[in-house]
Amino acid sequence: MPKEIETADKVGSVSANRYAKIVAELRKLVETASRIQFTIGDYALEVEPMRESGGQERSDGLFTVKDSLFRLAEDIGLSYAVVDAARWTASKWPKDRRVAEVSFTVHKILASIADDEKRFDTILTPPKGKSRWTPDEANRQVGRQVERPVTSQEKISAIHTLATDEEVAATVTSDLLRRPTVVDQVRQEDKVRVVEELTRDEHVAAKVTTGLLRRPDVAFRVMSDDTARHQVNHAQVERGRQAREHFEDTSSVAPTIRSIDRSVQFLDLVTACHSFVAAAGRVVPGMRDRQLGDDERIIVHENVARVRATLDWIETAVDTGKVDVDGELAKLLQGE
Repeated sequence: MPKEIETADKVGSVSANRYAKIVAELRKLVETASRIQFTIGDYALEVEPMRESGGQERSDGLFTVKDSLFRLAEDIGLSYAVVDAARWTASKWPKDRRVAEVSFTVHKILASIADDEKRFDTILTPPKGKSRWTPDEANRQVGRQVERPVTSQEKISAIHTLATDEEVAATVTSDLLRRPTVVDQVRQEDKVRVVEELTRDEHVAAKVTTGLLRRPDVAFRVMSDDTARHQVNHAQVERGRQAREHFEDTSSVAPTIRSIDRSVQFLDLVTACHSFVAAAGRVVPGMRDRQLGDDERIIVHENVARVRATLDWIETAVDTGKVDVDGELAKLLQGE
């Protein structure tokens, strides 16, 4: 009686002893079934021996093989796939290399081992700690997915297989990300990549960014990035411009406000001129009897030229309403 059966009081609805008798009977039937499947494969090989694939002549032959196997399958009431798999498995296991205690299913899985001697040795050596081969152990041996995953990698592979459908993958991912312990184990670079992928939609990105910028530490770090800070400042200016245009286009009091703005601009301009004259009136008298150096005189003359150009620009704006700046004036105002 197998050890795992000996240690159990009941298996399902039967006692351990009854279960052991059922297993013994079924193993006999499995051996019989395996012999039957190998026999089907041997007869299929007799009808159509294995042939090498490749080449025009062989391709024609392979088409004939399929026709023959289809006819054989239909004549004995089986599917073509069953007959074809039995034929291929039988071709990999000569009669003297078949193991009666090992199921046909395991023989078929291990048949994918390319090297003959390795294949024949493997089936004679059950996995460590196991008394016999099982389909899952055979699949592990050849690197295929198992039906009952045990290791972490096997479970991961099973999840990937089940989540090949995009909708299923999205649902599984959403459920997993609701588990804090799962999120904590995700690498930082993967979290960043996930956020970037999830925020490709502009509406989603705007909503997420708004929420993040409400966190002082996040906002401080973002504003430390020159590009981000420039984009935020640009967005503020642009939003202000759009709001102003909307107000001027839709508000009934817009003409009055524009008139007030013009008055404010007039006052600002007069104030700027007055401030300059007042400042000059305070500073220039203090230079009495003072002799400036060559470098100092050059700097003062450059700034006087800028002031003179600015005054000409103001006069043009006041007289004509044109505030355009040509290239030379722009360079002068920028100190170039």
